[in-house]
Amino acid sequence: MSHWKQRLTSVGRLGAVAAAVVAAAVTASALTGVVQGAGSASAAAKAGDVRMNELQFMGAHNAYHREMQDAELASSVAMDPTYPTWGFYSHAAIPDLLGAQHMRGLELDLLPDPQGGLYRHPLARKLAGLGPIDDPAMAAPGMKVLHVADIDYNTTCRTFVACLQQVRQWSRANPDHSPILLQLELKQTDDRLEQAGGAVSPAWTPALLDDLDREIRSVFTENALITADDLRRPGLTLEQSVLRYGWPTLDWARGKVMFFLDNGGPGPIRDMYLAGHPNLAGRAVFTRGNPGDPDAAITMVNDPRGANEAVIRDLVSRGYLVRTRSDEPLSTVKNEEFGRLDTALASGAQLVTTDFPSVGMAARYDSDFVAQLPGGNAVRCNPVSAPRKCRDDRLED
Repeated sequence: MSHWKQRLTSVGRLGAVAAAVVAAAVTASALTGVVQGAGSASAAAKAGDVRMNELQFMGAHNAYHREMQDAELASSVAMDPTYPTWGFYSHAAIPDLLGAQHMRGLELDLLPDPQGGLYRHPLARKLAGLGPIDDPAMAAPGMKVLHVADIDYNTTCRTFVACLQQVRQWSRANPDHSPILLQLELKQTDDRLEQAGGAVSPAWTPALLDDLDREIRSVFTENALITADDLRRPGLTLEQSVLRYGWPTLDWARGKVMFFLDNGGPGPIRDMYLAGHPNLAGRAVFTRGNPGDPDAAITMVNDPRGANEAVIRDLVSRGYLVRTRSDEPLSTVKNEEFGRLDTALASGAQLVTTDFPSVGMAARYDSDFVAQLPGGNAVRCNPVSAPRKCRDDRLED
């Protein structure tokens, strides 16, 4: 999410603290798949009846992000002198995040580019006297992955499809992995940069949201996706289905991916995504609604500290899947707020996102801070919701 935009506009950032996703009409075959998964032979051999929401795992905030370099960095700092306070962090490429760093959550920021080429020649490059980005994918239509157009656009995978292809390739090479949760923040360009001559993104429309589903399904088959249609019981909303009957078992969900929108509601993006798709019927992505809404199954409480820890514990105990944050770039490290990690893990939030998933990443700030699960595992039994029979050593090899 854009710290630069928070400072410079009254529009604020898309996505925050609240609650989340999904409702959809389930096909009989999808529901059968969930039920069969709970009693499969692989479940008996591995995690038994442990369910998806009874796990805890780490995720990478802005998983694609690479800080600006060389002349482009100088241009970015010239346009925004605060850039070093919020942009100086970089992640490994997605295969390394999933593999060596054991992330099972990835956050991607998306900007629409239906005609292609919209973000190919950012202001920072123009100011540095450089030409357009030399990548044919940037000239082609399709959603782009970047933090702040024109000023903080360096990334390990420039297009949404390219990022997803990296996830798919790693997943196929590691088919026993626990489900990967991809958080999508649908963004637009910043007013100040637009006025300075930067890119002007089109508003999100129902057609563009349909494109979102199409791009996901161009990479992943239905069998590789976990969608609202897999969870919703006949005659019930998604929220009712999840809270009454629970999430699918881990062994049914192995090797699969799941998407949810960071953009909450009520809000135009969530409302458009639900329109014509009651309970998210046929949709590829979970929405982020408020508990009590028909589409609420995933929630977000970004700061786990203070009274929010009890809030998260309550949501997890009731059956929601919750995302929180163990740190924020770069205040957590600079202010030595290291207790936030322990609080986030103890809260039981299933997805805990970080910008420092590996030893050494905070060393530039004279810190050894790292945010990992105890023992450095990819997943563990959830400290709030896991049954007593759950064993960490049976969740992933």
